[in-house]
Amino acid sequence: MRRQARLARSAARFAQADFLHARAAANAAESLEAILRDFPVAVDLSAHSGVFERAVRTSDAAARLGPVVTPLSPAQRAAPGAEALPLADGSADLIVSLLTLHCANDLPGALAQIRRALKPDGLFIGALFGAGTLKELRGVLTEAELAERGGAQARVSPFADGYDGAALLQRAGFALPVSDVDRFTVRYSDLFALIRDLRAMGETNVLQGTMRPLNRRIVARAAALYAERHGLEDGRIPATFEIIHLAGWKPHESQQKPLPRGSAKTRLADALGVRELTGEEPD
Repeated sequence: MRRQARLARSAARFAQADFLHARAAANAAESLEAILRDFPVAVDLSAHSGVFERAVRTSDAAARLGPVVTPLSPAQRAAPGAEALPLADGSADLIVSLLTLHCANDLPGALAQIRRALKPDGLFIGALFGAGTLKELRGVLTEAELAERGGAQARVSPFADGYDGAALLQRAGFALPVSDVDRFTVRYSDLFALIRDLRAMGETNVLQGTMRPLNRRIVARAAALYAERHGLEDGRIPATFEIIHLAGWKPHESQQKPLPRGSAKTRLADALGVRELTGEEPD
């Protein structure tokens, strides 16, 4: 499997470019700090194991977590959801998956597997790349390949839309779903420095199509376009990353329930402080 091989090759260099995973892990640890309950059985399904545990062990949530189990094989880490999780149904209090679910061919199915493995009222925390990730790279690679070959393939994977995060969790059967988007820019000296980081992350698939590989001429043209279209005043180039943070609970009778439709006691206009339209001029 191509992604599995790339993750294996990236392992020795991952520490040089783990900042995205560290950022996602810090957010997960911060979320757990606000939840005052114990998680005796915690499972990490991330492509790069160890990043989450390092973050949470230095947080205020450390004392509330049991040992963090990493049960996946290299193939399962590379292709989330492709095989059944090696977890019994209802066996985990907490499941975390950082920056790997964007590679799932069936994302709702992968989330449903996670939900089944959780105990009732168990918590899932996830992070995956969103649609805005590497938007500059996507544009210049497409334009460069069109110019050189007269046609272009999708070189950057299609990522999930951040606004679909809560809906994805609901579709997979989670209760009380929450989704948030962390969008930020990283500055690089040039396109080739960005490529080095992507390789160290195991994400070099964004520069290779499934049929025809990119040649040096296309990459050189893309580098020139990147600098021309997006170059900053200091000579660097920006790379946009978007991380969608997800959290949801396995349903349990003790959880807060939404009010039935039509049962509200307060009008929305009153709650928002909106003046009712009467046709009269305000005083």
